[in-house]
Amino acid sequence: MSVELRLTTAKPSSFYLRAARSFLEGIPEKDGKPAKSAVDTVTLSALGNAISTATYIGGTLEKEGLAKIASIKTKWSTVMGPAKHSPHVTVVLKRKAGEKALSGSLAVTTEATAPIAGQKPGTSGLRKKTKEFMGKNYLENFVQSTFDALKKSGVQIEGGTMGVSGDGRYYNKEAIQIIIKMAVANGVKTCWVGNDGLMSTPAMSAVIRCREGGFVPFGAFILSASHNPGGIDEDFGIKFNCENGGPAPEKVTNDIYDITTTIKEYKICKGFPTIDIATCGSYVVEDKIRVDVFDCTDEHVGLLQKVFDFEPMKKLIARKDFSMVYDSMNGVQGPYAKRVLCTELGAPESALMNAIPKEDFGGKNSPSHGHADPNLTYAVELVKAMGTNKVGEKVGSPEGVPDFGAAADGDADRNMILGKQWFVSPSDSLAIIAANAKCIPFYKSGLKGCARSMPTSGALDLVAKKKKIPCFVTPTGWKFFGNLMDSGDEKYFPDTEIYTPFLCGEESFGTGGNHVREKDGMWAVLAWLQILASKNTDESKPLVTVEEITVAHWKEYGRNYYCRYDYEGVESDSANTMMKNLIEACATMKGKEMDGMKVESAENFEYKDPVDKSVSSNQGIKIVFTDGSRIIFRLSGTGSAGATIRLYLEKYTKPDGDLTLSQFEVVKPLAAIALELSDLPKLTGRSSPTVIT
Repeated sequence: MSVELRLTTAKPSSFYLRAARSFLEGIPEKDGKPAKSAVDTVTLSALGNAISTATYIGGTLEKEGLAKIASIKTKWSTVMGPAKHSPHVTVVLKRKAGEKALSGSLAVTTEATAPIAGQKPGTSGLRKKTKEFMGKNYLENFVQSTFDALKKSGVQIEGGTMGVSGDGRYYNKEAIQIIIKMAVANGVKTCWVGNDGLMSTPAMSAVIRCREGGFVPFGAFILSASHNPGGIDEDFGIKFNCENGGPAPEKVTNDIYDITTTIKEYKICKGFPTIDIATCGSYVVEDKIRVDVFDCTDEHVGLLQKVFDFEPMKKLIARKDFSMVYDSMNGVQGPYAKRVLCTELGAPESALMNAIPKEDFGGKNSPSHGHADPNLTYAVELVKAMGTNKVGEKVGSPEGVPDFGAAADGDADRNMILGKQWFVSPSDSLAIIAANAKCIPFYKSGLKGCARSMPTSGALDLVAKKKKIPCFVTPTGWKFFGNLMDSGDEKYFPDTEIYTPFLCGEESFGTGGNHVREKDGMWAVLAWLQILASKNTDESKPLVTVEEITVAHWKEYGRNYYCRYDYEGVESDSANTMMKNLIEACATMKGKEMDGMKVESAENFEYKDPVDKSVSSNQGIKIVFTDGSRIIFRLSGTGSAGATIRLYLEKYTKPDGDLTLSQFEVVKPLAAIALELSDLPKLTGRSSPTVIT
């Protein structure tokens, strides 16, 4: 456990000294109040004249032998007032009793290796079959190439701090031990690990940005293949997030790949001891190297408490006419769901489904077949509990169906939102959160910008237009939102326009804001609970439902009927041939009539980043018709074998049109045009999609 004390001159040094001491010693049970366990880390944060208090407390507690000063960091912080900047000191104290001294060899061994083909990271890192990662030098080559790429870009690894954890899938724990040994060999002094090796992807971003005062690590390895199945015969993945908490940019991932094609050796400390990552504490090896194992939920939950107002949500959940269910799909989200929804918000544990992380996400015999993907196809148990079928239609009686339901994927960055017998599409969910953002404290002053991936429906654009804020359309991949979130930041882009507070999302069930630099499944759930709470302040009135909020949104902005067809595991050559043919066809498509619809534009989408001015080409085929309908083709980079063709279909209906139709039926004519245009069935041999969402 860790805690941060923000020191001011409003209270005497003795007050903060007592507080720090009580956290480090723990508080015994007294007068019926429960005991509080000691924390292992206390971070003292001080501005200006309070800096002397921080140094006094650190020195006093170290002299007493209660704590050890692990680090002191200084920087200039932006403040209100004429001065604009103030010195800021962060002092990190480690409880001495929480340290565990370990012996082991720090000798560095240089092992010979050779390039292994196919180690090019996709939009979310490198994903392959687990057995391939377990093969000789496969993991080691990629990790060493990452360290070498970081050194090449000037990252200070020597003496630095680094995070490593994952979503709990098979090989997660073994890979963590290997990466720690390689990190030490490459000069890393401190490693941060979530307990049991668990850390959701958004939580790792929060850890990088917030733990011990924030921005301490130079980055972190996240071991995840996201929503892909886990197990020895399934998928494993790895990616690197940089010092801002976001995925490594293309320049870094390109450097990593280039190095994998020429690598000749890797470094490892073979004699470094195996760390007990199941037990929280600070492990100090040979009095030189530190491995901190901590509660994986702390920083993320603490940050979410700053973004949202938990009290109205607690009142909502306590209502007798409100019930909810949350499906963690046996991924990493289980501990976070229990901490946030039950401990903090008061929901009963019976509201949690599949909340125990499993290495195979439940396996092939589970209802989801071990596919921890929060959509109507794989989240079978949740969909049934919420009274819908696999295409989101109402099934059976509403009696006993919860009022709110949600799910997370394997690494907890994705989300699915449902109401009683009601499915909210990811594109609509993003737009509805944007339209109601001011009820969330983090956005109380209003949004300054928003963004969506190019395949995501234009529902967000309509909200942005009405609110007169910029809306950016980016390629698929969360890293493309990172620059927009860092816009105007003195460290990264000091001379650019500021677009924060900011929110963004993708049609692939990913939504988030600029509190972290990853999509955040729990953030989306809390955003919806905050909206529901804001619409239900009077308990004497009937509950305003998820369905009613969605329909009201359509009546104001219109409805973007939207659907995605996924063709998974397609032979790569066939998929590439299809895309090549479509690119060539774009040149002559404009103005053509297709089943009574006229093509307004057709292009291979290219993105020009408004912040760093970089250009990303070949991001998908976009065909737009004169009535606003869209057909989009894209090859996904999230699979581990073969190719996944994603076909996106969208048709807009104005507020005064028919808003009650099935999106899957509305877009069928577009699907027929798309399949004929692409020749997909003939080229791939597929007569139907693997998944429809």
